[in-house]
Amino acid sequence: MNHTFSKELIELAKKDLSVRDRLLSEGLLSGGYHPEMEMIHRKNAERLREIIKETGFPTVSMVGAEGSNAAWLIIQHSIGEPEFMKKCYKMMIEYSNDINPSNIAYLYDRIQVFQSKPQRYGTQLTSEGIPYPVENKTYLNEERLKMNLKPLSWEDINRISGVESISEIDGKDEDYNAWRVKTGWFSV
Repeated sequence: MNHTFSKELIELAKKDLSVRDRLLSEGLLSGGYHPEMEMIHRKNAERLREIIKETGFPTVSMVGAEGSNAAWLIIQHSIGEPEFMKKCYKMMIEYSNDINPSNIAYLYDRIQVFQSKPQRYGTQLTSEGIPYPVENKTYLNEERLKMNLKPLSWEDINRISGVESISEIDGKDEDYNAWRVKTGWFSV
């Protein structure tokens, strides 16, 4: 195990979360992507790129469970870099036997939602706390269990909007949509 990279990844993730917590407590995380948060995410993604180039993807056997989870958090938060997130997702699939499966599920869903597509595992929630639309409500809990996620109650599943409502949900925030176009999540 590479203890140096593990420790570094964990520290990068802690810094991300501490800045997030501070900005949240100051009421500065609503109303768009805060510049300080974006800077942290970009710096962390750049460092992770360097680590991947030097040693390969940070799997559990390479950096331990905590280090691999920290790498996932960095990827999950690199929302201004869609191609990086997608590339990392492919690497996570390649090494899926050595990656926390719930991390793969969360990343897949996040990429899908940013692209206005239905998610598979129901991990990404609207501001009301309801999962964004999913590919298949009937098999949602089966898919979640495969990825070590807890099943949702049928009451919660029935609250999920249909696939056709993604554009309705997306259409509510023009600034968010403009940001997604600018960063390359989708084009108009």
